[in-house]
Amino acid sequence: MPSAPSDQTESLAAPRWMSWVLIVAGIYNLGWGLWVVVRPDDLFHWTGIPVPRYPSIWQCVGMVVGVYGIGYGIAASRPYRHWPIVLVGLLGKVLGPVGMLYHLVTVPADAPERLPTSWVWTIVANDLIWWVPFSVILYQAARSWSARRRSQAEAQPPEVINHRFRSQHGQTIAELSQHSPTLVVFLRHSGCTFCREALSDLARQRGEIERDGKTIVLVHLADDDADSDSDAVFRKYGLQDLHRIGDPACELYRAYQLPRGTLRQLFGPTVWWRGFLAAILDRHGIGKLDGDGFQMPGVFLVQNNQIVRSYRHPTAASRPDYCALASASAVS
Repeated sequence: MPSAPSDQTESLAAPRWMSWVLIVAGIYNLGWGLWVVVRPDDLFHWTGIPVPRYPSIWQCVGMVVGVYGIGYGIAASRPYRHWPIVLVGLLGKVLGPVGMLYHLVTVPADAPERLPTSWVWTIVANDLIWWVPFSVILYQAARSWSARRRSQAEAQPPEVINHRFRSQHGQTIAELSQHSPTLVVFLRHSGCTFCREALSDLARQRGEIERDGKTIVLVHLADDDADSDSDAVFRKYGLQDLHRIGDPACELYRAYQLPRGTLRQLFGPTVWWRGFLAAILDRHGIGKLDGDGFQMPGVFLVQNNQIVRSYRHPTAASRPDYCALASASAVS
């Protein structure tokens, strides 16, 4: 942990009204979804149209809407950190009215399959009234992350900041690197399948790295708490005893010039394919967002508090050879 709290951690605190909006949205979605599941025919009776022949399809819609409510409840705890949930919710609330408008424009007014205009009120309550608050949350979240990104120019150099952060064993990167070359591995958030794949690779290559006298330090995006999701992931791969440093404000990431990823680096076709392989075929799975989902990872070999080898991931799916990086001695 750093010797002093970061001002940037506080900058990520969202106004309380955002949490209340998301709590209300969650309650509304859960209530609406439960109503449709339990009484699927009500809305059709009230609007005077025939009840669907297969009500289970409409009940599935209710279940999906209810699941969104759970997501909004999670996002309410930290609206800025959980902005992807808000984004997915807003997309759904935009596409719903678009679909309704397309239906009203393309289906003749006297057609038996045309929905009555009274159904527009469901669009107002379910979708339209949430456009403004959800958009503001996303806009403010983007500004918050951008402000942190702009502060990268003010980041301390690695030689300085290496003295500030201590692992759970009480040692800094600077101290460790004075005793032996230290492989500093910067991870993505613990819910990312590529973070879990990296831990799996490290667990497999750890013996060879440590036989050469190297020390491994893991830098991650969550608070270094023994009860955290990150700690559970480290234990899953048998790496809980390695030196690790929690850096939720990304101060170390900035010092080592690790940026936030672009859309191509995070969501390009290769990333999707590799994500499928890692999450499904290799069974690393995915978890909840635990840190900045845009933060890119990297690997550095530090000796005598100087970087002697560096690897900055071209994409989130890049898979470095940790043994090769640990054995290097030339400055890169």
